[in-house]
Amino acid sequence: MLGTYFYHEIIRKTVIAFGTLFNDIHVRHQDSTGKDISQIKVPISYGPKQKFLARLQQQPELNKAVQITLPRISFEMNNIQYDPSRKSGIAQTFKANDTGKLKKVFMPVPYNLGFELNILTKLQDDSLQILEQILPFFQPGFTLTIDLVDQIGEKRDVPMVLENIAFTDDYEGNFETRRALIYTLSFTAKTYMFGPIADSTDGLIRKVQIDYYSDSNTRTAKREQRYTVKAAAKKDYNEDTVIDQYDDPLIPPGDDFGFTETSTFFGDGKEFSPTRKVDL
Repeated sequence: MLGTYFYHEIIRKTVIAFGTLFNDIHVRHQDSTGKDISQIKVPISYGPKQKFLARLQQQPELNKAVQITLPRISFEMNNIQYDPSRKSGIAQTFKANDTGKLKKVFMPVPYNLGFELNILTKLQDDSLQILEQILPFFQPGFTLTIDLVDQIGEKRDVPMVLENIAFTDDYEGNFETRRALIYTLSFTAKTYMFGPIADSTDGLIRKVQIDYYSDSNTRTAKREQRYTVKAAAKKDYNEDTVIDQYDDPLIPPGDDFGFTETSTFFGDGKEFSPTRKVDL
């Protein structure tokens, strides 16, 4: 299994989805009469807060003072951890449709991605405006639907859970030092990791058969009724101008189909052999 190349971009998609949550936050400034005098869309970037704090004081050119502007939001992924509480069967698989071809996929593995969102401002009111545009949506989680595996169209609901909020006032040194108020929000994204996708050799389930018995003891009980459901085609797949039972085996994965149901009653005491597919 190891050595088979695959890359579903699940971590990348989760990082992008997380950052997109906070890319439309604004800060307004008002005068003494309560009239809006400015509105700023808060920029967001991926990176650690130390990087932005360093740039806050930098002057790349001696004759051109260029410093980072506040307010600003930064975020980064800081850990990946397996989540055993959401674990499913290790060897379980499920079938998926890939443009008409049946694929076999192992059940995904649950992982938690840790994120840190940093709100950097120079005014406390700016910080509070940003916080109040975020916190009401997390109780404590906000669920996003992410297309984790494009190849099979596998979409999953990924909760983004707010774990903690911390505050620091990075104001040290002389009067020339720029002040930076920092609110740090810690999140956990409960996502899933998928392994390689293989062609399925089992085929589609086109028939379901159930035998009913008169007693719960299957060793002595005799069958009384058999209920059978088969997939029924709704299109003329073999192009013979007639939609009949010969079209049923040609139904492709993901296509629409109907059902035919039959009930049969028995009094012979026989049992159905799944391996030999006959009544014995």
